[in-house]
Amino acid sequence: MSNSSSLGAYLKNRRTKLDAASFGVSGGRRRTSGLRREEVAQRANISPTWYTWLEQGRGGSPSADVLDRIARALTLTEVEREHLFLLGLGRPPKAHYRGSDVITPRLQRLLDTLTYSPAIVRTATWDVVAWNHAAACVLTDYSSLPPDQRNILRMLFCDPRVRAVQSEWDAVARFVVGVFRIDAARAGAEAEVAPLVDELCRSSPEFASMWRDNDVQTHGDGLKHLHHPKLGVIALEYSAFAVDARPDLSLIVYNPATSADQKLIESLLEGRPALAAE
Repeated sequence: MSNSSSLGAYLKNRRTKLDAASFGVSGGRRRTSGLRREEVAQRANISPTWYTWLEQGRGGSPSADVLDRIARALTLTEVEREHLFLLGLGRPPKAHYRGSDVITPRLQRLLDTLTYSPAIVRTATWDVVAWNHAAACVLTDYSSLPPDQRNILRMLFCDPRVRAVQSEWDAVARFVVGVFRIDAARAGAEAEVAPLVDELCRSSPEFASMWRDNDVQTHGDGLKHLHHPKLGVIALEYSAFAVDARPDLSLIVYNPATSADQKLIESLLEGRPALAAE
């Protein structure tokens, strides 16, 4: 089946599953369920003839603007809208940032099951919006910070305590700036991060220099060393995961790299004296 045929079939399927009455359309006698083609076309402000051709697989390639209007007319969800763009244009729609600091209780429960692995959830603008007990003890007690101060870049470049625990601060900072840049672009959050970028450029010449370099990185996974004030040097393997249905959120999990690192973290969380790692 060609893309145009697949697009047409998808449009018809979504249209016929709509409840006409919920749109204030008179029920009357309808041969098929859902909205009529001309009703969708009217809601999308496009030609009924062209919309019919799209459903029949012969309407040509619609523009992103037209697909957006059809998506709104059909009241598509975000994932349905993405599928519509993939069928119609072969690519996902341009991201529009809809950041929120609200996470589900289920996601928080997931974090809390990671007893000895620090884990956080951050937004595309690198604000930490959720964390577990291990993260509060090993990384930062985010609950002690005002919400607007829980930004990783602001802490990394402006908080001497956070800077001091980084084993290789310059490499970590360059990595974070590169990932931050691509995260903001992918999420369509350039406008949202602009005030933070301006603030950091004024307060940190190092950030300003790194930002001008225009380097980009992907978070992925790797190894991080921390100079913890109570545990000494500890090694953590980190992995980044996308949060399903929330493209603005990332889950970062830090696992102890060795059994010795795990024992150190266990001693901290359980209030026992820490033994130096071998």
